[in-house]
Amino acid sequence: MSRSTIPDDHALQTLARQAGERLQAHGEMLAAAESCTGGWVAKVVTDIPGSSGWFDRGFVTYTNAAKLELLGVPEALLASHGAVSEPVVRAMAAGALDHSHAARSLAISGIAGPTGGTPEKPVGLVWFAWAHDDGGNVRLRSAHRVFSGDREAVRRQAVAAALQGLLDGFDV
Repeated sequence: MSRSTIPDDHALQTLARQAGERLQAHGEMLAAAESCTGGWVAKVVTDIPGSSGWFDRGFVTYTNAAKLELLGVPEALLASHGAVSEPVVRAMAAGALDHSHAARSLAISGIAGPTGGTPEKPVGLVWFAWAHDDGGNVRLRSAHRVFSGDREAVRRQAVAAALQGLLDGFDV
């Protein structure tokens, strides 16, 4: 991926603003459960004036213990699949709903690098999940991407993909 395709601050702000407009139009709040992005989604959305009308809270759950304690991710999932996995990120998204007043959540867990990758889970692998509580019926979606670039590039792309996935979820 070339450097020009890595979202800049303006692109991230545009996605966050669009997400906020969509959430407000639906009368919904967002919660974010972040690992490799370290609260970057929460930072981008709270940079927008009035975001308290649609952003409830963020959870920075960088360690497995934090995922367990703050989001209720089952220890067995962490032990059997690892933090960077579809089952764990889905549990993070569900946990963000359970531990907030939000109707929608997003979750991110990945390997931003430059170290920590394996052949099965390379540097740049990021798992995403989005949850929507539609009046007691919780729907979960998940996806993964493998981003290229340095640590900041991977994290920037992850923030953009998480916000874009949130926007895409209003159409399903």
